Amino acid sequence: MVACSLACWRCRWLLPLLLGLAIIMGIIALAGRGWLESESEPYVHQASLWESCTRGEQDLNWNCESLMDYGWGRAAAATYLVGFVILVICFALAVIAFSIEILRFNFVRGIGGLLFVVAAFQIIGLVIYPVKFTEEIPLMGANMFSWAYGFGWASTVVVIGCAFFFCCLPNWEDEVLGNIKPTYYYSSPDRAPYLN
Repeated sequence: MVACSLACWRCRWLLPLLLGLAIIMGIIALAGRGWLESESEPYVHQASLWESCTRGEQDLNWNCESLMDYGWGRAAAATYLVGFVILVICFALAVIAFSIEILRFNFVRGIGGLLFVVAAFQIIGLVIYPVKFTEEIPLMGANMFSWAYGFGWASTVVVIGCAFFFCCLPNWEDEVLGNIKPTYYYSSPDRAPYLN
């Protein structure tokens, strides 16, 4: 028999904790300047979700161009940001849901559905950005999508995992609430005649 890892009352905080971790990774992705960077020296290109910066090989100052001047830049930022805002709302709802003594399991399943919406918005933003960036922004030298972009994907993966758990948690309602009595199995009825 497979036992649910959330089948104890104290373990109920694992899912909100994972959502909090996804929020932290989302903040790093939104604020980080490492969505795209030069792969090796000379470091002449650096980009975030909001702007693309370049400099000459001997120049110390970055020349930045806003990606919000491009339709795809606004679309990528908007979809990722909308997903992030819904993620924060889901986190607040999860904390409320797990704070109540008697969980509302349909409410928990609704949070799971919203998390799938979050994942869809974040994936759209994370796919639009590299495709359109490489098509419309001239790249100098060898470049790579870097750490902040990776944090965006990590946040999305955690959200997808939490969405499945939130949707499946109502199936384990009795285990989580402790309403099931343990079942004992004996090898033969002769060893436990008092059960008949």
